[in-house]
Amino acid sequence: MPPFAAAPARTPRPALHAMSQTLHPMLNIAIKAARAAGAIINRAALDIERVQVTAKSHNDFVTEVDSAAEMAIIETLLQAYPGHGILAEESGRTHGARDSEYVWIIDPLDGTTNFIHGFPVYAVSIALAFRGQVQQAVVYDPARNDLFYASKGKGAYLNDRRLRVSKRSRMLEALIGTGFPFRKGDNFKRYLKIFEDVMQVCAGLRRPGAAALDLCYVAAGWYDGFFETGLNPWDVAAGSLIITEAGGLVGNFTGEADFLHQRELVAGNPRIYAQLVQILAPYTRVIKDEPAEAASGPAQATRPAAKPAVKPRATPRKPAAVADPEAATLAFLQPIGADYVEAPPPAPVEAPAPAAPRPPVRIRKADLPAAPPPREVAERRPRPPAAPFVPSEHSLAKAAAEAAFAPVEPLQDEAAPAAWAEAPESEAGFEMPDALPTEASQRDATGSGTEPEGEPPRRPDEDAPF
Repeated sequence: MPPFAAAPARTPRPALHAMSQTLHPMLNIAIKAARAAGAIINRAALDIERVQVTAKSHNDFVTEVDSAAEMAIIETLLQAYPGHGILAEESGRTHGARDSEYVWIIDPLDGTTNFIHGFPVYAVSIALAFRGQVQQAVVYDPARNDLFYASKGKGAYLNDRRLRVSKRSRMLEALIGTGFPFRKGDNFKRYLKIFEDVMQVCAGLRRPGAAALDLCYVAAGWYDGFFETGLNPWDVAAGSLIITEAGGLVGNFTGEADFLHQRELVAGNPRIYAQLVQILAPYTRVIKDEPAEAASGPAQATRPAAKPAVKPRATPRKPAAVADPEAATLAFLQPIGADYVEAPPPAPVEAPAPAAPRPPVRIRKADLPAAPPPREVAERRPRPPAAPFVPSEHSLAKAAAEAAFAPVEPLQDEAAPAAWAEAPESEAGFEMPDALPTEASQRDATGSGTEPEGEPPRRPDEDAPF
């Protein structure tokens, strides 16, 4: 027995402990057993690397934690009810009474692959069936300390909160949970067709990897629906009761209530459930037993025993009997429904015969068309000469006014001042005046000072016509 097997059960929450006094006694025992197994799982999760893993089959693993948790559950249940039967995932029916009408259906660690990789989506699932009908159910999530439980006719709960399924009615708004086929021999092509049909009409698909928790998520309203194939009774027994007590529906792909041993399940709120059944009904029981004469030898031993189909399909396709047993097994695992009969391969199309080579064609210059005559270009006429520019009277008057008021600058040679500075007065040929002429002297010289006083001087363009 590993060291974590003797770990004590986790103390229940106060609110749940107070409510548990009103629960069914068998449900209280199931909760006690689930918490004992959860304590073992949590203790082992602290050091995943030390957990010993064994492969039961391809992609189907079992650890020492599964065995230790299962033994803790069985001991707790049989200590309280020694006359009850046990159906467990790892030990089967080896414990408990085999002829009892009460059977405990146990999955000590649903989601073992997630647990091995440290992905915290796994749970303990315990259900009590009386004469084939599930009466008590417990699903415990040790990673989150969430306890889902239900008693038939008393409702479903998460810890101390009542559960109800979602109210969505349109598939386009629905979030659907599912599970992927992972065992060797599972029909992957069939699932891909289902995946394609469902994915196109819903808001999204989710696959966490623990069917017991998926069913509880439907009951809590987090999922609107769920479907999966290849499930065992211990995967769905507890979750199915929790869904029905939360107001949901559970059945097989045809909508029948016989789902516990049919290895296919669909669940959801009533409206989404009905729409899922319409989509999944064509895929029900595609993998089924054929008559014994369909195959012989080792191929017959490779097929699992299954119940005959209630609704046999028309024109089933039987696998051909071949000498190779592996080939016969693969042929048997192909979909055999009428809707899935593969079309025969198309007949080979013969390639057309190559055409006979054509003789070369010679082109002579005489056969070519004559070149077109050059196009005559019309002679351009010269433009008439532009008319000479004649200024108007207004423009002449404006130019005269601007010229009258423009400042007059004396014309000077740029080199003159330098020459004056260097040359003496006798060589310059002139004498510098003592003073510059004033404005009054200029008026006297031009005769503009004869205007009478008191009148402003007139501009020369004042009387000019504009």
